[in-house]
Amino acid sequence: MPWRPAPNDRFYRLIVRTGLFLRWAFRIRVISTGTGHLPSAGPRNGVSRAVVPGSGAVFAVTHFGYLDFAVAELLLWKHARAQLRFLIHQGAADHWFAGPAVSASGHVVVGYTGRTGAYDEAVAKLRAGEYLAVFPEAGVSRSFTVRGCRTGAVRMAAEAGVPVIPVSVWGAHRLLTRGHGFSPRRAWRAPVRVHVGSALAYAPDVDAEAATASLRDILQDGIGRCIADFPLQPEPRAWWMPAHLGGGAPTEAEREILDTDDEARGRRRGPRRK
Repeated sequence: MPWRPAPNDRFYRLIVRTGLFLRWAFRIRVISTGTGHLPSAGPRNGVSRAVVPGSGAVFAVTHFGYLDFAVAELLLWKHARAQLRFLIHQGAADHWFAGPAVSASGHVVVGYTGRTGAYDEAVAKLRAGEYLAVFPEAGVSRSFTVRGCRTGAVRMAAEAGVPVIPVSVWGAHRLLTRGHGFSPRRAWRAPVRVHVGSALAYAPDVDAEAATASLRDILQDGIGRCIADFPLQPEPRAWWMPAHLGGGAPTEAEREILDTDDEARGRRRGPRRK
């Protein structure tokens, strides 16, 4: 079991500064639109935003690569000096290196089984005024289109009485994703495109399935906006472009088969022992 330090704002700021340094070192260009839909800066507690009850929000972020979280985190920090907590799978929390960072950053850990505790903790954080990020696709989409989303983001927001803010990230998957490791050459001056959609408010009795389907459409529309003015012309059959746009990524049907195979392997392995 890894060391699990208590949440620490100074450690969080260290992580943010490290991300900012790496962005500067590789001259990564983050091009964003819709940032006016992000929460306002509000009062500060020292360097970062003060947590005020009733001011929380769920950030629903697309998930095409392993660095999407960092893009959303740095965008919110630059805009409002606010800390973004994430729902993190138990597997990451159990990792010897990542586990202490997950704990010190105050993220919410979703266990292998019995996820009610994580859900309740997330709702409590939202009611207290925290910003909580969710990947509603519950895994990296290898087709680079927004796959079917789970209802957790909508249900948590409705129960806590906070909005959902859709965040579509395009281009970060070129830096690091499934089957494609990090390449300094590819990262040098790489563009990353982000679109933030309007905040979505839900009543306590919301139809979570219908609202989640609509959220998926909004996230995909944001991806479409990002692709439309992405400042990098892809080569024919580029691996990082979706199949319906002539790219070499798996089609939706192929992605579904791959996802099904992954789920079957996961069930055979079972949860890790602690």
